[in-house]
Amino acid sequence: MKQEACRKDVERAFGVLQSRFAIVAGPSRLWSKKVLHDIMTTCIIMHNMIIEDERDIDATIEERAEVPRAEVEMMGDDDARFQEFLSRHRQIKDRDAHIELRTALIEHLWSEYTNSEN
Repeated sequence: MKQEACRKDVERAFGVLQSRFAIVAGPSRLWSKKVLHDIMTTCIIMHNMIIEDERDIDATIEERAEVPRAEVEMMGDDDARFQEFLSRHRQIKDRDAHIELRTALIEHLWSEYTNSEN
């Protein structure tokens, strides 16, 4: 039950981010994990800033120092980018890896909950 409640919370939070930021709602397989982490962190921070700003409508606007531009590494070779996409897609769809992970999870849950007193 606790896992189901946590999952609902995560899905609800992700839905809020998807409705607010188009970049979260779009396809993401072409990006690396680091870039995805940065995007999600940025969206969460901006969401929290928007919520905080909406709560305090009468607050004065403060001047802030400009933040240096983030450097994003773009891949120039479309073929290499497409090959990277195909590689990730194969990893996601690998049936043997899926079966191996599923078996490991079943064994872990079996040993975790058959030996406990709950």
